Amino acid sequence: MNPLPEPVGIYAILDAGAFDPGRIPAAAEDMACAGIRVFQVRAKALPAGPFGRLVAAVRSTLPPEALLIVNDRADLALAGNADGVHVGHEDLPVEVVRRVLPAGATIGLSTHTLDEVRDGGHRDCDYLGFGPVFESPTKVTGRAPHGVAGVRAACEASTRPVVAIGGIGLNTVRSLRQAGVSGVAMISSLLVPGRVRELSERAVQEFGDP
Repeated sequence: MNPLPEPVGIYAILDAGAFDPGRIPAAAEDMACAGIRVFQVRAKALPAGPFGRLVAAVRSTLPPEALLIVNDRADLALAGNADGVHVGHEDLPVEVVRRVLPAGATIGLSTHTLDEVRDGGHRDCDYLGFGPVFESPTKVTGRAPHGVAGVRAACEASTRPVVAIGGIGLNTVRSLRQAGVSGVAMISSLLVPGRVRELSERAVQEFGDP
């Protein structure tokens, strides 16, 4: 199991609902070549079989040291030799996922309010996803965006590394890093056919040092 890096840096979400699943493994390889170290495979609409094969295909294209997270599915993380799982409040509780996964697995938890960030119930997770930061083109949440100021408050309130998510473009990566995040999750700003490596390199450069 690869450890969660600190800082997390650019956290690439490989969303099968936003990009051709057949092109995701090659996109992941381009991202890794650009310097991204943390990846999440998300495939809300795929059945377990294709989802599991996608996880395994991504794992096979990434360098051994890359951290691979699976959205929601602890079983597919195990089957695909991933390093951990990201869950929401409607998924399996973190403590249950911790019992399912091998020792050293990384578990992330989605949070959407400062009260959720402060909640001691997430003490078993390794990092918190916090958002939406801005309006997201890939996920309708029904929640008001927090903006950079809200992210800064979440970072100050959290005892875990915070990964900002939701509508984040290249032009906002640096301000979020300066607000205190450990990582910046990106989807559509990176998953552009023919430009994945270029955009990933720019994102890594923008994250830089605070």
